[in-house]
Amino acid sequence: MKTLAKLPVTIVTGFLGSGKTTLLRHMLDNAQGRRIAVIVNEFGELGIDGEILKQCSIGCTEEEASGRVYELANGCLCCTVQEEFFPVMRELVARRGDLDHILIETSGLALPKPLVQAFQWPEIRSACTVDAVITVVDSPAVAAGTFAAFPDQVDAQRKLDPNLDHESPLHELFADQLASADLVILNKADLISPEDLARVRLEVAEELPPAVKLIEASSGRLPLDVLIGLGAGSEEHIDGRHSHHDHHHEGEDDHDHDAFDSISIELPQADESLLLDALTQLVVRHGILRVKGFAAIPNKPMRLLIQGVGTRFDKHFDRRWGAQEARTTRLVLIGQALDAAALEAQLRAALSV
Repeated sequence: MKTLAKLPVTIVTGFLGSGKTTLLRHMLDNAQGRRIAVIVNEFGELGIDGEILKQCSIGCTEEEASGRVYELANGCLCCTVQEEFFPVMRELVARRGDLDHILIETSGLALPKPLVQAFQWPEIRSACTVDAVITVVDSPAVAAGTFAAFPDQVDAQRKLDPNLDHESPLHELFADQLASADLVILNKADLISPEDLARVRLEVAEELPPAVKLIEASSGRLPLDVLIGLGAGSEEHIDGRHSHHDHHHEGEDDHDHDAFDSISIELPQADESLLLDALTQLVVRHGILRVKGFAAIPNKPMRLLIQGVGTRFDKHFDRRWGAQEARTTRLVLIGQALDAAALEAQLRAALSV
């Protein structure tokens, strides 16, 4: 019997709002006939990123798209790897003769190292190899002196206390995502000046092993051949990559991800400008890192996709509401020490709903 070659796996990681989902959409849209399975690890209760990926124009029906997107809920992959990741991978391994590649998008709060180490397990290692870990960097955020949000506030604090960044969970997560990378994409390069981009390149390079390549991109638009087929075999050398969180996987109970909350809020239809103004105020007042979800706008037949990093919001109408679909606004807010009830009450008051 013919022995099947190992199935290559690309792990896409990166901080909140760096553009991971956009990169995956680009890869799927340009698959060029490759049979690709996708695993989405969503931080929070709502599968927002999974829904976005299922809207990709990859030449398949919605039912077929749903069948090829495996969505892992309830937190980061390093926390759920034994409970959820292994059964999904076992199913894909059983079908590897029908697949050419697997893409895994980690949560913006996930640690890539323990996920890569999972590919050392005998049942997975015999059938799969990590082609590469790709870390996507939000270049404007790094240029502003932070990693995801509040550039002015964080930069001011950093100038007062140069050690602050290195003590924060955000910086450690950022550094750990870079430490596991085989390829780093400086995304949104078109949104900052050449001088700032050069400074970001130097800053990021300081966190990387010498062999790791840095490339620039706008909205993740890169040739597929640059992104897959790297043959890194990351599981073979991941143990030698230092991580700030290594000790958390050696029997200690502490877990820095507990510093982050992900809450979901459901609202009725709302005026678009009122909703965005209310969300901006909420972000500033409560230090919310990330906002994403779908909004129902009165008298609009399509739902509004909202993705926010700090006070920067991207939005567009992504698809029509289904005939039997409830026209409600569903949002996920990610931050630290968030009070779900208070946030929902403030949103409703601002929207008068």
